[in-house]
Amino acid sequence: MIAIRRYAKTSRAWDALARPDVVGRQAHTLLLMANGRRSEMELSQLLGTDVSDLLQNLQQQGYLHCTSLTVTTEADDEAATGA
Repeated sequence: MIAIRRYAKTSRAWDALARPDVVGRQAHTLLLMANGRRSEMELSQLLGTDVSDLLQNLQQQGYLHCTSLTVTTEADDEAATGA
């Protein structure tokens, strides 16, 4: 199984969306896109740049929290069934 980290807004982020100047333009855009279903890679692709540092900063400041989606790979399925 593989755990994919997804990012979702906290209540602090929802408050910041009304005031984009609080976090800056790029962070505001990232907060808009963080919906709990998008991974770091998906968010980077949408913004056209690596967002690793920005995600980490927003998470440390309490604007984002990480959720996980567990994905079972085919190899895991075969191992479980003995195929």
